Amino acid sequence: VRGRDQVGAKMDFMELERQRGITIQSAATYVMWNDYNINIIDTPGHVDFTVEVERALRVLDGAVLVLCAVGGVQSQTYTVNRQMKRYNVPSLAFINKLDRQGSNPARVLHQLRSKLHHNAAFVNIPIGLESEHKGLVDLIQEKALYFEEPQGLIIREDEIPADMRAEARDKRQELIEIISNVDEPLGEMFLEEKTPSVQDIMGAIRRTTIKREFTPVLVGTALKNKGVQPLLDAIVSYLPNPSEVTNICLDCTDGVENPKKVVLNPARSSEAPFVGLAFKLEAGKFGQLTYVRVYQGGLKKGDTIINTRTQKKTRIQRLVRMNADEMEDVNEVFAGDICALFGIDCSSGDTFVMRGNLNLSMESMFIADPVISMSIKPVKSADIEQFSRGISRFSKEDPTFRVLWDNESKETIASGMGELHLDIYAQRLEREYGAKCVLGKPKVAFRETLVAPCQFDYLHKKQSGGQGQYARVIGVVEPLPVEENTKLDFVSEVVGTNVPRQFIPSVKAGFLRVCEKGGLSGHKVTGVRLRLQDGANHSVDSSDLAFQLATEMAMKEVFEDGKWQILEPIMTVEITAPEEYRSAVIENVLKRSAVIVGTDNIEGSFVLYCEAPLNEMFGYATELRSLTQGKGEFAMEYCRYSPALPSTQEKLMQEYQNVINPQQEKKKKN
Repeated sequence: VRGRDQVGAKMDFMELERQRGITIQSAATYVMWNDYNINIIDTPGHVDFTVEVERALRVLDGAVLVLCAVGGVQSQTYTVNRQMKRYNVPSLAFINKLDRQGSNPARVLHQLRSKLHHNAAFVNIPIGLESEHKGLVDLIQEKALYFEEPQGLIIREDEIPADMRAEARDKRQELIEIISNVDEPLGEMFLEEKTPSVQDIMGAIRRTTIKREFTPVLVGTALKNKGVQPLLDAIVSYLPNPSEVTNICLDCTDGVENPKKVVLNPARSSEAPFVGLAFKLEAGKFGQLTYVRVYQGGLKKGDTIINTRTQKKTRIQRLVRMNADEMEDVNEVFAGDICALFGIDCSSGDTFVMRGNLNLSMESMFIADPVISMSIKPVKSADIEQFSRGISRFSKEDPTFRVLWDNESKETIASGMGELHLDIYAQRLEREYGAKCVLGKPKVAFRETLVAPCQFDYLHKKQSGGQGQYARVIGVVEPLPVEENTKLDFVSEVVGTNVPRQFIPSVKAGFLRVCEKGGLSGHKVTGVRLRLQDGANHSVDSSDLAFQLATEMAMKEVFEDGKWQILEPIMTVEITAPEEYRSAVIENVLKRSAVIVGTDNIEGSFVLYCEAPLNEMFGYATELRSLTQGKGEFAMEYCRYSPALPSTQEKLMQEYQNVINPQQEKKKKN
């Protein structure tokens, strides 16, 4: 991220990014390479900013998975790999930093295969490593590439060094064998013992990469511009162009309950009606900037577009293409382009069309639930207005950053993906809005779930003059499978008219509303399904409100009668430290209720992989630095929700009782 001049990368244009040396938000740019236009979105590597990767992969047709030649597959790599799989995005792998001490691309390839389960092989290999890194061997073209001139802009082709010819021949054969297993044309040539041409191999790589059956692996040192040109060639040669990707849109003309799937036309022309997706919002000096991926048709400056969610019409006053923080005004964009619009009132994930009769909706992106919360407030009460403006903007731009007012504690609570995530927003409030903030102690987003099915039969009946309230709900609440314990599900199994169809949504609304606060600890209820089986209604007194209240009261009875437990987020933790601190580090994480799942060794250091409750990991960065004299580092990412330790559950339940029954607590103390 940082060069030797310490000013940071071009795409890291935010002041905080340059200061910290990390990517915080995604940045869009484009580059012309061999007459091809490549749209690029650079995304953060830190798991706390995972939504930036999520929205980039939602709108891109291909990805480059960048791996460190020393660190290899790290904890956040698993997250990015899952995200690529979720959106079915074909990818290349680029093993970077070959000039670093301890670089070992062969080990990284092994991890790519064993840990991420990629069917992968080298398409080029390094000539020398660390300080001896001189160039690359192109295994397909069978030639050596040397990157000359201080910036590595001049590529000199030469014969493969004599001492590498046997290795290059073996690696090329391995590449052909691996692709032959998943590509029929090349497989037939391999079985017939025919020698494939360069075009045969490249065609097979392209076909299998687009199908996500093979991952080409390239190597280099981006800082010294070694291997970057072959990487750009590979992007053009092996990743799909927009016309090769099938994009589906939902036609909701007959209602959102029965949408029809429509295949969009990727042709770069204005003949097909315009369809675009807003995937990122950003406040700039000229107002809100909305990033849009064009999926069909064309868009011109001066055109009027319609937000299919709100039906709001907006005239395009200015149309730009982004190059990090720089803008280039354009008059027209087409399918496959990424552009930015000014003055659009929308939310991330909104679909835009140009014809009012098109009720289309692009599938939105996956948004993870926050796992950590902290109270946040401005240091000076005079800054409250600026604080509110900043909070409002940030929560609109980043759907994983959520803010609410807690009536019980009388505090503003910010929730996010990790301590760094919330700390960055606190710093941005000070830098961009002049509102210096103080963050409270981190709080874990615990959940409550049901252990065994629990039946309910509740009659809500109220009469006090005028129209009364009457509703009866009968059914069962049951636990969802473990892998779905962060979700809620509602199913209506009602046959007949005992619960009229128009009141079913009210039953669901009551169920979702009461699940916001469980009975054990006051945390959100997840991992349960409500099956509505029967009920009763009154021709006059039944209403939406009556059925909603009946469901809420039925759920409260389930809270009392059912068997419940508290869940907590479990984190995958990866710790790297010098070998001499191994026993101290292991002993320390075991005290934090961690479960060790594996270890690894890298050039005098050891890597410890474990799973630990997030609740036990607060303050670990400081403790690890102290244990290892500042030489240890760690990364962690959300893994799953699991039942909390009995001691943790007991403590949370007691704290909740103290909140809802403060008088009883006072009596105990007296």
